[in-house]
Amino acid sequence: MNTAIQPRIQLLDPSLANRIAAGEVVERPAAVVKELLENALDADARNIRIDLEEGGIRLIRVRDDGCGILPDDLALALRRHATSKLTSFDDLIAVRTLGFRGEALPSIASVSRLRLTSRTREADAGWRVETDGSESIAAPGPAAHPQGTTVEVRELFFNTPARRKFLRTAKTEFRHAEETVRRIALGHPDVAISLSHHDRAVLNLQGDASEAGTMARIAEICGPAFMEESLPIVSDATSLRVWGRMGLPTFSRAQADLQYFFVNGRVVRDKLITHAVRQAYQDVLYHGRHPAYVLFLEMSPDGVDVNVHPTKHEVRFRESRLIHDFLFRALHRAIADVHPGVMLDKTPGQWTMDGRRSLPLSGRHGGGSGRSGASGGEKDPLPTSAETGFEAFRVSEVQSDYDASAPAHGARGQDHRVLLSRQTPGSPPGMVADTTDSPHRDQIGGVWADAPPLGHAIMCLHGIYILAQNDRGLVIVDIHAAHERIVYERLKRGAAEQGIRSQPLLLPVNLNVSRIEADLVEERADEFMALGIEVRRTGPDAISVRQIPIMLRDTDAASLVRDVISDFTVTGMSSRVAEKRDQLLATMACHGALRGKKSLIAVEMNALLRDIESTERAGQCNHGRPTWIQLDMDELDRLFLRGR
Repeated sequence: MNTAIQPRIQLLDPSLANRIAAGEVVERPAAVVKELLENALDADARNIRIDLEEGGIRLIRVRDDGCGILPDDLALALRRHATSKLTSFDDLIAVRTLGFRGEALPSIASVSRLRLTSRTREADAGWRVETDGSESIAAPGPAAHPQGTTVEVRELFFNTPARRKFLRTAKTEFRHAEETVRRIALGHPDVAISLSHHDRAVLNLQGDASEAGTMARIAEICGPAFMEESLPIVSDATSLRVWGRMGLPTFSRAQADLQYFFVNGRVVRDKLITHAVRQAYQDVLYHGRHPAYVLFLEMSPDGVDVNVHPTKHEVRFRESRLIHDFLFRALHRAIADVHPGVMLDKTPGQWTMDGRRSLPLSGRHGGGSGRSGASGGEKDPLPTSAETGFEAFRVSEVQSDYDASAPAHGARGQDHRVLLSRQTPGSPPGMVADTTDSPHRDQIGGVWADAPPLGHAIMCLHGIYILAQNDRGLVIVDIHAAHERIVYERLKRGAAEQGIRSQPLLLPVNLNVSRIEADLVEERADEFMALGIEVRRTGPDAISVRQIPIMLRDTDAASLVRDVISDFTVTGMSSRVAEKRDQLLATMACHGALRGKKSLIAVEMNALLRDIESTERAGQCNHGRPTWIQLDMDELDRLFLRGR
C-alpha cells in the first residue's frame, strides 16, 4: 500500500528564495564586484573605488560618487524586484542601464553581512542600513558620508557553508575579481576606477571620455604590445556601428584571453559574435591560435535583448543574421586591407607568432623549420577542374607570373630591368650585384630612396628566402609561404566569380534526424540550395540528400548536411561549405606554390614582392604563418653591437 504523502505546492520562504536567486547571480566574489560596479555606473558615478580583502571573501567595498539613494529607499533597495531603472515593459525592451532586475543587492545581502551607506546630492548627511543575511533589515540611521554610495559586503557565504566550499584560494578569487574590473573598465573609459587588495593599489585608471582617453584605457588594460600590434577599426551601417582595435594575425594568442566585446557598453560573451570574429580571422591564424580584440558594437537598445541570462553576460539579437554579417564583413575587410605598407607604418620591428617583438635569430618567427614546406620531392596530384568545378582558372597561370622569360611591362617591368642589370656574370645564382650608380640608391646615405614597402630584392637565399632592402632595413620573405597566399587569394577570387556548382549524387543519401531538424531543413530548403546542397524532407523525421557541390564530391555528404543543420540551429547561418571550399583551395594553393630550392632571379623576386604588396591578407600564408619579416637598421645594429 502506497503511504507516500501527497506533496503540496507552497510559497518559498523569502530568505530561501533570495538564497536561490543568489545561487544564480552570486557565484563567487567576482560576481558581487560586477553587480556593485554596474550599479555604481548606472548611478552616473565619475569615480569608483573598489577595496578587497582575501580575494573578496572577507570584504568587498565599492564606493562611488554617483547620485546616491534617498533615505526612504535604502531598505527598499534590499528587497527583491525593487529598482529605479524600470517602470514599464517598454523600459525593459529598450533598457539602457547595466542593471535593471532589482535582484543583485537582495541576493548579495542574503549570503553576506551587508552595509549600505548613501547620500544624495541634495542631502546634508548620509544614511546607512545593515543586514546580516536574514530577512530582517534594520531601520536606516544617519551616517557621515560624502555624496554617493558605499556598499560593504563582508564574510561572503558565511551562512551557506556548502557554497563557500566551492570557492578557490584568495589569490584565485582575486584574479577573477580583477579581470571583472578590467573588463567593465574597458567599456567605460570616462569613469575613474581604482582597485586595491589588502590596501595595496592594483589598478588606478583615470577617467577620460576623449578618443585619446579611450585608447589610453585600452593600453592600460591590454598592454602596450597590443596597441602596437593592433589596428583601429570603425565601420558604420544603418543603425549599427562597430569600432575598437583588432590584433594583427601575428599577435595571435595561445588562449582566448584577450578578447573583449561590448554591446552598448555591456561586456558580453555571445556565440554569434565569437563565430563572426573567428570566421573573419579564419585563414590568417596559425593552427590553435586565437585573435586578440577590443570591439564595441553600438546599436538601438530595442534590437538586443539583455534579459536572457541571470548574469546578463549573454544577449539575444533581434536580427542575428544581420549582426553576424555586419561584424564579419567589417572585420574581414579590415584584415584584408592590412598590406605591408600599413604594417610597416604601424609597427616597426619584427613580427612574431606570440605577439612579442624581439631580436631575430630565434627561429620561431617563421613557424616550424622556417621553410614553409619548401622541400624537394614529388608534389601530390592536384584536383582537376572537373573535380573542383573551376574551369577558367589554373594554378599554372599564377606560376607564370614569376617566369623570367616573360616580357617586363609597365613601371614594375622597368624596376625589374634595372635590377637585372645588377646581376653580373660573376654573381652567384640569385644574387643581385651592388652597383652605386643605380637610380634607386640615394647618393649620400646609400639607402633605397624610392623603395616600395617591401623594397627591392638583393638575393635569393638557398631558394627558400628572398632578402630585400627597403628604406628601413632588411626584409626577409618566405618564398613558398608568400606565393601560397597569392595563389590562394586568386583561387578564391576565381571560385567566387564562378559560384557554387552542384552535382547530383548517384544514389540519394537518406538520414534519420529529429523532427525539429527535419522542420528546419524543410523551412530552409532554399538556403541549402544556395550552398549547393539539395536536401528534401522524406518523412516526419527523415531527410534525403540529392546533390552537393562538385568541389566537395569526396566529402561525406551525411556529415556535411548534419554540420550545416547544426550551424543553422546554433547561429542561424552556415559557412560550412565555404570553409570546406577554402580548405580545398588552400591545398591546391599549397601544392601549386613555388617550392623546392630553385633560385629566383631579380625579375622573379621583385614580381613576387610587388604581388605580396597588392594581395589581401598577404602577411600570413594559408596556415597562419608569417610570409615576411622586417628587420630595422637599429635591430641589425644591436646584433653587431654597433654604437656601443
